[in-house]
Amino acid sequence: MKIKEIIDLLDGEVIAGEHDLEIEISSAYSADLLSDVLALTEGDTLLITGTVTLQVIRVAEILGITAIIFIRGKQPSDDVMEVARKRLNIPMIVTKKTMFETSGILYKNGIRPCKNRPASEV
Repeated sequence: MKIKEIIDLLDGEVIAGEHDLEIEISSAYSADLLSDVLALTEGDTLLITGTVTLQVIRVAEILGITAIIFIRGKQPSDDVMEVARKRLNIPMIVTKKTMFETSGILYKNGIRPCKNRPASEV
C-alpha cells in the first residue's frame, strides 16, 4: 500500500517527506517504548508511535525506518522536525486516531506486522 493511501485511510496530515508519498509499505510496528522498537523492529518498516522526541528520530535513522506515523494528534516540536528533515528525509504523518485504531485500520487493509527478530537475537 502506498503512503498516500495510508494517509487517506487515517485522515492523516503529512508533516514531512511530501515528496515520497508513492513509497510502498507492506509492514508496520506499533510502539511507544523505543527500546522495543530497537530490539524488535527491522528496517523498511512503518513506525506507528506516540513518542515525539528526538530519540524516535534517532531510532528511525538507526533502523532505516521507511516512514513514521505519530498518533493521537501528537506533533514533534520544531527542533525535532528540523533534525528529522536533515537526517531522515522520510514521510512523517500525524493522525488523531489512537495506536489501536491506526494499527487495526492498516492491518485490515493489508499492512502486516514487521518480522520481529527472534528473541535469541535480542
